[in-house]
Amino acid sequence: MEDAVLIFYHQTPHRNVFAYNSIISGFVSNGHAEDGFGFYKHMRWVGVMPDKFTFPCVIKACCDVMEVLEVRKIHGLSFKLGLELDVFVGSALVNTYLKLGLLKEAQEVFEELPVRDVVLWNAMVNGYAQIAKFDEALETFRKMGAGGVVPNRFTVTGVLSVLALMEELNNGRAIHGMAMKMGYVSGLAVSNALIDMYGKCKCIPDALSIFEMIDNKDIFSWNSIISVHGQCGDYDGTLRLFHRMLGAEAQPDLVTVTAVLPSCSNLVALMHGRQIHGYMIVNGMGKEGNNEDSDDALVNNAVMDMYAKCGSMRDAYSVFCKMSRTDVASWNIMIMGYGMQGYGDEALGMFSGLCDAQMKPDEVTFVGILSACSHAGFVRQGREFLTLMKPKYGVDPTIEHYTCVIDMLGRAGQLEEAYELARTMPIEANPVVWRALLAACRLHGNAELADIAVQQVLNLDPGHCGNYVLMSNIYGVKGQYEEVVEIRHAMRQQNVKKTPGCSWIELKNGVHTFITRDMNHREAYLIYVALNSLTARLHEYGYMPDL
Repeated sequence: MEDAVLIFYHQTPHRNVFAYNSIISGFVSNGHAEDGFGFYKHMRWVGVMPDKFTFPCVIKACCDVMEVLEVRKIHGLSFKLGLELDVFVGSALVNTYLKLGLLKEAQEVFEELPVRDVVLWNAMVNGYAQIAKFDEALETFRKMGAGGVVPNRFTVTGVLSVLALMEELNNGRAIHGMAMKMGYVSGLAVSNALIDMYGKCKCIPDALSIFEMIDNKDIFSWNSIISVHGQCGDYDGTLRLFHRMLGAEAQPDLVTVTAVLPSCSNLVALMHGRQIHGYMIVNGMGKEGNNEDSDDALVNNAVMDMYAKCGSMRDAYSVFCKMSRTDVASWNIMIMGYGMQGYGDEALGMFSGLCDAQMKPDEVTFVGILSACSHAGFVRQGREFLTLMKPKYGVDPTIEHYTCVIDMLGRAGQLEEAYELARTMPIEANPVVWRALLAACRLHGNAELADIAVQQVLNLDPGHCGNYVLMSNIYGVKGQYEEVVEIRHAMRQQNVKKTPGCSWIELKNGVHTFITRDMNHREAYLIYVALNSLTARLHEYGYMPDL
């Protein structure tokens, strides 16, 4: 744009409307709406009259800088020049009015236009979609069909984005069928929109099927399918797709790595997380030392969160220290990470640092600091934080905060106080609160209080297997085996089944997952040979398994 401006000023003797249109369009399309609008004002000042090609760009510029008054002025000028009925000017006005939340004005412009082609209908559908008016977007799409306007690829992608956000699988399949009949599925944008729709509707096989049919996958195809697997909890599949993407020589971007890093966190795949972080450093993503962009803060927070959840607080702190601009989320990640690892003093130190940096702690901050107090046994400090949350920091305690404190008191053996807080707190206790108390009763062998807690939790959430397992374990420790049998019988009566525990281990060739007595691994025979050998050696040293 610097070169374009240089030529505009020094090599154009008569700067006419075409020259102004070029420079305004260049600024707007390159994301410099304010500069583009500045040239429009200069154009008006020197007396050059805008035309039908000027207005769509300038209207978009006003939308990007949220200049409502200027949009109204431009609308008035286009009316004076007789251009308000031009379909491109009208489409730009409809889109902008919708984005600015001026629904009445958008509808009026739309109704006044004598020719409403597919471009204008798309503007209405996508405009409603962008301001989360999903029902209005779908109603506009229905009217479009009733009016005999044939949808194009842009219509299909717009409607699919609405259905994806509404998780409307049946209607999504209907649009998929229509797109197939019209031959739009071969288009990359439509295929990517279908992947996103099926993914948000939790239909991984359908999303994967569309993905595999794409011959020339672009970055959006890869990002969509990777995000789909992550959102559906298939973290192992997410990592496999990421490595496949690298093998296909596709270049990951910030969206890719921020979609993959949570999978490393959930699988505690530190080795994979380090490799991704190394890839980011080599390719200049999220430069910690020169962090002026909010996207960089976002991606560095994702890296820090991965290290914290993988237990490597040294690496997390290293990333934190190299960030030139941190936000509350950055401090929260560090506080939560130290708390999870039992580093109570470090978590309290980070909280003090947050306050010293004149940042306002939020609800997440206090969940982190109360959880840290719980894990570190800092009962006095935890009580103080709960008491001071509202008066000193302006944060209303929520059910999550009370649960942390009840858990803290329970861990410290102060079961009566934990029960009293659960009973008298200003928010109605949920099953998580009572399960926290139940877990504390199991830890300290208090069967009497456990009976009270289990009645509460069974009334609120009778289908949760954890309630029965905790109570069964409490009775087992006490030697009350008749009660254990009754609990097991009640589970069968209620058709409640315990979800099997899952373990995983990260090796160079990937992450391997196991459940109890798992025989599905391709090297299961060798694994059990090694396990039996290890058990035999333990027996030699006097180990007796606790059955």
